[in-house]
Amino acid sequence: MTAYRTSKYADWRALELAPDVALIQALKERWDLECHTFLFPWGHMVPMLEDVVRITGLRVEGQAVTGTTYTSYQEPVERLLRLEVRGERSSLVQRTVLQASLGVVSARRQTGEEQAEHMEWMTDDARAAMAEEEGEAADRDLRRFPTLVIGKMILGTRGDPVGYRFLPLLEDLSSVGNYAWGAALLAHLFDSLGTSSKETGVSGFFPLLQVWAYYHLPSLGRGVARRRGAVPLLQRWRFCRDERSLRRQVTLIHDALDIVPFGHVQWTPYVREDDATQPWVERGRPYFGRDIWLHCFNTVVPLHHRLVARTLGLHQAVVEFPTRQRSWERPGRSFRGIQYVMDWTVRV
Repeated sequence: MTAYRTSKYADWRALELAPDVALIQALKERWDLECHTFLFPWGHMVPMLEDVVRITGLRVEGQAVTGTTYTSYQEPVERLLRLEVRGERSSLVQRTVLQASLGVVSARRQTGEEQAEHMEWMTDDARAAMAEEEGEAADRDLRRFPTLVIGKMILGTRGDPVGYRFLPLLEDLSSVGNYAWGAALLAHLFDSLGTSSKETGVSGFFPLLQVWAYYHLPSLGRGVARRRGAVPLLQRWRFCRDERSLRRQVTLIHDALDIVPFGHVQWTPYVREDDATQPWVERGRPYFGRDIWLHCFNTVVPLHHRLVARTLGLHQAVVEFPTRQRSWERPGRSFRGIQYVMDWTVRV
């Protein structure tokens, strides 16, 4: 396998940050289900596509992450990944099965080891294993690695299993980089935030929420800048650990949000950024500042830029929301494409 192919997904290891469960939970409890935004005393705020691009480096332009969901993913899993599926009617597989197929099943985190270090070690091991393969075996392993990373991090599920809804998009390896994975990440995250507030944490990509809060709500003091000038911006931060109980931390964050002065909120935190070092920002710029639908297969949610115009220092007119009763509304939050076959490119 060429050096290009083995390094194609190496940048995923930058997408790792120790979780600030208290901050995520406090934000989740302020999520407005009707508007798909956070509701604060000063108005609505929400991560936008520009935040996704700058923080993660993932593209928000390109082909929508959508397609057909199936009642069973047994056939594509066995054909594309050469892995055995135990439950026929399932779109999930155990993470350890994928790790074992990449030769990193024993890559467990050691005591005191940072998550970023652990991810880098596991990535290096996987790349070494893939470098020894050629032809069809190389393509198989090259699909397994992004399946692990996308299914566990970008479109992550709760617990250990890895989702497979996106697997058909990996069949043509030459087109994988053409999809708007950043927009899909945001759709999946918004959907996860809408789950019960009694459930701690979210199943989506939590580092986006954390770094977004570090930039826009710096007075909370939850993050520490560690690498000036690093891009994407996610690489600049680490979580400021707090030894107090989770409930106590959440309460303190809520109290702090209730009294944050309007002037202490950072509305335009990226004005001093050197965009020349971040070409992905220019590519995504046409999609910034727009009302848009975010697609991730059976998850389709609105991003209401008009609703947060006031928080950007702009005049905000009255916002009318589309009806929630849509013919393509998915049956429920537990739906993962296993009830029936559905082509979302046609239905939505």
